[in-house]
Amino acid sequence: MNVVGWVHDQLLDFFGLGQLLGMIAAGDYRALLTVNGFAALLNPLLPPLLLFELLRSIALKTFQREHYQVPLLVMVLNRFIGNFITIAMVGLCIGLFQRFALFQAGLTWYGLLYGYVAWELSHFVYHFFAHKVRLLWCLHSTHHAPVAMNLSVNYSHIFLEGAYADFVRTSICILLGVSPPLLILIMIIDGFWGSFIHLGENVLKNGRLGVLGRFILTPSHHRVHHARNVVYMDTNFCNLLPIWDRVFGTYVEERDDIQIEYGITRPVKRYSVLDAYLGEFYLLGKDVWNAPGIGNKLLYLVMPPGWSHDGHHKTAKVAKQELEQMEAHHPGTSQPSHGYH
Repeated sequence: MNVVGWVHDQLLDFFGLGQLLGMIAAGDYRALLTVNGFAALLNPLLPPLLLFELLRSIALKTFQREHYQVPLLVMVLNRFIGNFITIAMVGLCIGLFQRFALFQAGLTWYGLLYGYVAWELSHFVYHFFAHKVRLLWCLHSTHHAPVAMNLSVNYSHIFLEGAYADFVRTSICILLGVSPPLLILIMIIDGFWGSFIHLGENVLKNGRLGVLGRFILTPSHHRVHHARNVVYMDTNFCNLLPIWDRVFGTYVEERDDIQIEYGITRPVKRYSVLDAYLGEFYLLGKDVWNAPGIGNKLLYLVMPPGWSHDGHHKTAKVAKQELEQMEAHHPGTSQPSHGYH
């Protein structure tokens, strides 16, 4: 095995330069007018920004190993395990469900507008249930485990979550008539923006993006989503357009009087990829094992995180109700206690 060649290929892949360098070498830039060409332009933008963010935190002496180690090691792990899952799942869903679509929205401006509304709905559904069904939360919690916000958090996913997300999002979009070429274009745009909104305070102190924040979801909105503060939990599920968050009442803006605390509500072992990756599965397994009766065991799989068979629930919903009662009795409470995931 050519180790140097393998490292070279991995670096090109990480920085998203393979397609672009291929076009430059061939001297043929017509591909830039295609969906793949558009992806070749976007892919190299974020990795250098991650590197800049990391180096700037070192220069500002705010760098902490804990903020980067788990997300980046998870990324390396996923590269070995999940490289082909996304392509396979998207292709499977297209093959299964395209025949049932009543129409096909293509690569037009109005098709893109419709397709993005459909995509945001599909993303909302996937993301909402990832927070509200405990088994799915076990897949998603790895992404919320980091205790700081930076671009490396975008890579912190258990590899199986991609299969679940792709199945839900692709199936809904295809059934709603989003054509495969349009879907791929939307996934490229959404992948770029979904990465960008993880930009941390080291580079973008105020992530509200001015007037844009009135119309789109910004890094500020996504910092709220990653907060473990009770008032912020289970909010801002969309990715770019907050249409469905506004429709379903989950849209929340960052408050100046509450400092965001990142991470999940249970303590995750510092620097432990294993705990961030599989810790929630372990805890779910314990609850299922100790639950009386098959019914309660099954309920632990599908009820929200924090649900308990004995009625002592510690879900986000219960935590928010307790916060509201506390604020009613003690007006002006600005730093609420943590809820539970």
